[in-house]
Amino acid sequence: MKKTKIKIFITIIVILILGIILTVASKSNSATTPGEYDAFATCLKDKGVVFYGAFWCPHCKAQKALFGSSEKYLPYVECSTPDALKQTQVCIDKKIMGYPTWEFPDGTTIAGEASLQTLSQKTSCLLPQ
Repeated sequence: MKKTKIKIFITIIVILILGIILTVASKSNSATTPGEYDAFATCLKDKGVVFYGAFWCPHCKAQKALFGSSEKYLPYVECSTPDALKQTQVCIDKKIMGYPTWEFPDGTTIAGEASLQTLSQKTSCLLPQ
């Protein structure tokens, strides 16, 4: 009876260890795999485009979701204070009235969610095929 319990215990431990190894391997692999829109998001940043938003804004979350794992390359500026009650000084100075707002080097803006195609047309940054 004791040998059976020990075998079950060892089997559970082996399964847990394998699960941890697979999880870590999966995360490290996805961290090194380029995102579909990495070059596009980087191009927007390089062109001087700025994306103003707020962490609590559902439209900003939807806008970021369009970029998937490439979101980290977006030229994003947080406009909300951590308590979500006020706007940061940089966004006050820029007169950002709603989120998301995209600002372009020529001074024009797009208020609200912008499609990737619109951003591409406005900046000449190429979308992946």
